[in-house]
Amino acid sequence: MRTATRSDQQGQRDRAEQAAMAKIAERVASQFPELSSEEIERVIHGRYAAFADSRIRDFVPVLVERQVKQELAAH
Repeated sequence: MRTATRSDQQGQRDRAEQAAMAKIAERVASQFPELSSEEIERVIHGRYAAFADSRIRDFVPVLVERQVKQELAAH
């Protein structure tokens, strides 16, 4: 039986976070239909990048979604 290495865990986390970002894009697009998918993706990636050095990753998708919606609603 093989145990997961740190890089395996990193890869799994990255895939899970990317899937979460895709779901966020879907929800945000339905809430802001006047915006292009490119604009939504740009804002999501910008907010996501702000968490690149975060050691605790569990709440990153929730925080990204909240910040994206706040930013888009302000415009």
